[in-house]
Amino acid sequence: MKKQNLRYAIVGCGRIGSRHAGHAANNGNLIAVCDIIKEKADELAKNYNAKAYYTLEDMLRDTPDADMVAICTPNGLHADHSIKALKAGFHVLCEKPMAINVYDCGEMIKVAESANKRLMIVKQNRFNPPVEAVKKLLAENKLGKIFSVQLNCFWNRNPDYYMNSWKGTMKLDGGTLYTQFSHFIDLLYWLIGDVKNVRAYGGNFNHQGITEFDDNGVVALEFYNGAIGSINYTVNSYEKNMEGSLTIFGEKGTVKIGGQYLNELEYQNIEGTEVKNLPAGNTANNYGQYQGSMSNHDRVYENVVEVLTKDGVISANAFEGMKTVEIIDKIYQQIDNRNKSV
Repeated sequence: MKKQNLRYAIVGCGRIGSRHAGHAANNGNLIAVCDIIKEKADELAKNYNAKAYYTLEDMLRDTPDADMVAICTPNGLHADHSIKALKAGFHVLCEKPMAINVYDCGEMIKVAESANKRLMIVKQNRFNPPVEAVKKLLAENKLGKIFSVQLNCFWNRNPDYYMNSWKGTMKLDGGTLYTQFSHFIDLLYWLIGDVKNVRAYGGNFNHQGITEFDDNGVVALEFYNGAIGSINYTVNSYEKNMEGSLTIFGEKGTVKIGGQYLNELEYQNIEGTEVKNLPAGNTANNYGQYQGSMSNHDRVYENVVEVLTKDGVISANAFEGMKTVEIIDKIYQQIDNRNKSV
């Protein structure tokens, strides 16, 4: 199967669906789009000469020649939509987070296995140049034994962000760690390893009546490999995003990936090694007043082509997607239990 012959369908025609559409068209043919809001589906379909659908069931039934369905709907619908697409015989690329509970992740994996289809999860921050560089350092043991890690996520989301939207609801959003910071949690797992124990405090300090969950928290982590870590996260940074940073302390070196969205190698002091000449990388996803993570969906779709045409390795597989959800679930269990006891 050649790259130009890959055929894609997209469910969810909002901002992220529109971004997927461009990359799908650049890496094959976008043949179908779907959204329950007719105008959104019609507009995106017109832009790419695709066919518009208004229910997922109709699109899956009428588009048997699609190779892959991209799931770009609200978080709480990812599992249901992915499972329907997999059962209908399509490979699936699911936006982050994979789901908003561990059980649904497990069901998605089981269905993908039984259908013998690929289930890929969007984790575009893995392609950030400084992140790739630090991953290489760790793979080559250049930092030695990892002692500790510090993750800071200091962003802003004001009431307008949540207005007339699924965002902010437990059912479709799930929480700040799912919608804003799941990429950061993924990098903790990808770079450092799985989390054994969690202690966490959090609360809704500045979004009462706006969101149904936390707007900030502090977390202490114990990893299975013996490292310890901390997470400080908030969407209460005054007026604008401030920082997204990951600092790793090892026996042979210290590195800090920083910037607003993990786009800069801010600090390095490594025994016998220096990272040089990093490429600039892509810009951040722009949401008007807000910026999100780096826009590396071009790399995501390049990986999709490798996987589907050359039996390549999935850049972020479903097991890894589930591990991110497991870690977030451990954190929220702590926060929820402590809030109930107050």
